[in-house]
Amino acid sequence: MGAARLLPNFTLLHLDLPGLPRHAHLCAPLPWMDPWWSHPKQIDTIFPLVTAKGENHPSPNFNQYVRDQGAMTDQLSRRQIREYQLYSRTSGKHVQVTGRRISATAEDGNKFAKLIVETDTFGSRVRIKGAESEKYICMNKRGKLIGKPSGKSKDCVFTEIVLENNYTAFQNARHEGWFLAFTRQGRPRQASRSRQNQREAHFIKRLYEGRLPFPNQAERQKQFEFVGSAPTRRTKRTRRPQPRT
Repeated sequence: MGAARLLPNFTLLHLDLPGLPRHAHLCAPLPWMDPWWSHPKQIDTIFPLVTAKGENHPSPNFNQYVRDQGAMTDQLSRRQIREYQLYSRTSGKHVQVTGRRISATAEDGNKFAKLIVETDTFGSRVRIKGAESEKYICMNKRGKLIGKPSGKSKDCVFTEIVLENNYTAFQNARHEGWFLAFTRQGRPRQASRSRQNQREAHFIKRLYEGRLPFPNQAERQKQFEFVGSAPTRRTKRTRRPQPRT
C-alpha cells in the first residue's frame, strides 16, 4: 500500500483489496486532521474517488468515426478524377448530360455521354459532371434529376454502391434511399420510388471510346508501329580453325 499527498488533510491510497477493481484509488482522512474526523467511526470511513484504470473509458468506435468523416466533404485531400460512361441496364444506352436535362439515351461514344467523376470524400462519395455540358448531375427535393453548373451541395453528391451482380448503384447523399435510376425509354425515374435492387438503378462503368490519354501527359497515347523486314537466309555456321599443337 502506498500513500501520496492529495490535500492538506487527505491522503490518496492505492489499495489492492478483494472486491475492489485493480489499482483502485481511494481517498481517506488523516488521523491528525480536524477533531471531527478524529472520531473512530469517521476514521473508518473512506471515499472511493476513481474506479479502475480504463474501465470507464471504452475503446473508440472506428466505424462510427469513418461514418462521421464520410458524411462530410473532404477539403484537404487531393481530388481523384476519372472519366468514363455509365451504361444503363434497363435502357441499354448511356447516361448523358445535355444542359439541365439528363437521360440515358446516348450511344456509345456520344460526346454528351462522357462523364467526369470527382471524388468528394473517402466514403465512395462522388460528383458526376458532363464533360461536354459541364453540368453536374443533381437531385432536387422532389427526386427529379437536373443539371447544375455547381456541384458543391449535397444534392449533387452520390455514394457508389457495388452490388453482388457487379453492377453499380448511385445513392444520393442528401436523400438516403433515393437512387439514380432510368426507365426503359431512358427517362429519369422518380428517385423516391427507386430501390437498390431494381434494374432501373443498375449501371456499368465503361471507358469512353477512342484512345485514352497517355498517363501524366497531354498528348494521346501513341500506338506501337511494327517495322517489317525481308526474311534473311540462314547461313551455314563456320567454325574457327583450331590451332595445331
